[in-house]
Amino acid sequence: MPFGCLTLGEKKDYNNPSEVTDKYDLGQIVKSEEFCEIFRAKDRNTLKMYTCKKFHKKDGRKVRKAAKNEIMILKMVKHHNILQLVDAFETKKEYFLFLELATGREVFDWILDQGYYSERDTSNVMRQVLEAVAYLHSLKIVHRNLKLENLVYFNRLKHSKIVISDFQLAKLENGLIKDPCGTPEYLAPEVVGRQRYGRPVDCWAIGVIMYILLSGNPPFYDDADEDDDRDKNLFLKILSGDYEFDSPYWDDISDSAKNLVASLMEVDQDQRLTAQEAIAHEWISGNAASDKNIKDGVCAQIEKNFAKAKWKKAVRVTTLMKRLRASEHGDSGASGAAADPNTPGGAPAPPAASGDGVAASIKAAPDTQTTTISALSPPSAARQDDQPQARCNGDVPQMLPPRKGD
Repeated sequence: MPFGCLTLGEKKDYNNPSEVTDKYDLGQIVKSEEFCEIFRAKDRNTLKMYTCKKFHKKDGRKVRKAAKNEIMILKMVKHHNILQLVDAFETKKEYFLFLELATGREVFDWILDQGYYSERDTSNVMRQVLEAVAYLHSLKIVHRNLKLENLVYFNRLKHSKIVISDFQLAKLENGLIKDPCGTPEYLAPEVVGRQRYGRPVDCWAIGVIMYILLSGNPPFYDDADEDDDRDKNLFLKILSGDYEFDSPYWDDISDSAKNLVASLMEVDQDQRLTAQEAIAHEWISGNAASDKNIKDGVCAQIEKNFAKAKWKKAVRVTTLMKRLRASEHGDSGASGAAADPNTPGGAPAPPAASGDGVAASIKAAPDTQTTTISALSPPSAARQDDQPQARCNGDVPQMLPPRKGD
């Protein structure tokens, strides 16, 4: 019987906790995440080490859903560039997921350790990521949270493979998806603009990753002093695809690489390159990737941009979404954005030149490393202020303003 499939009135067959501890020796907690605790685990028979993710059912419906979703998705996939599910248990109180243990470094750390780093090295990383994502997309699975933190080397050997991890937000694309979800700096325009979306959001995120790996800079970032202004501008830049291959950081990067980035970061999701098409691009499958050493420039920018605690939190988060809510002080009226009666909740459509319609605030919570995105909408009789905040695990309401003209 498939995991979680029960007929009405059927008694659920839970695992006994001893089944877990008889098979695995669980070590100390390595870290706590928003939905789960991470352990190192050793198979008592083979002595092989694994990663164990433990979800406590008492922590709520969203935690239970995240656990069931990750188990369901990982049971569907088998690819050498995806961290594989080895075992899963459900007791009355907990879910246990046992995964392959990746002992290698994150991509950033690997780059900093290299004596020589070129486009060709980046091309090798991106090819593996694209092959894994093309496989997921062939199964109609959207990862929805591709980012640098979720790309790690499987081991510390010289030619180790890259593996993709963290499938808590992954979703089957049964029709287009509308739940806004992901990490802000990697969000595709259709997610920010509250449009229905699907597999192309992963390709946009791959474009963002490639941009960072080639230049050491994020494509969308704002240095405004105020958090509200900075984050509002971030979303406006994403909506319009406002990024540049700026000098001197891109001076030594090939036109072929720039072409692939631009094709992956195409604002129109229908025109965006698919993962399979990207694999066939000359920069991935041909000889167009330059072998020139770009390490010094890239590393200097990585250390400048990504050593900041604020950015680290932004990269290492999953997103909390709130419903659009009214401003008691008339902020929405000051923005000059009129309420759109065709938008759920009467949310204002952002003006073309002004960013006030996308009044988004991203604040990293220090303990949970989650991000909160809040936005303003005009006063309404059906206010949502008193509703509990929903964690972004795939079932949250739409909240970001629509793009102009939608």
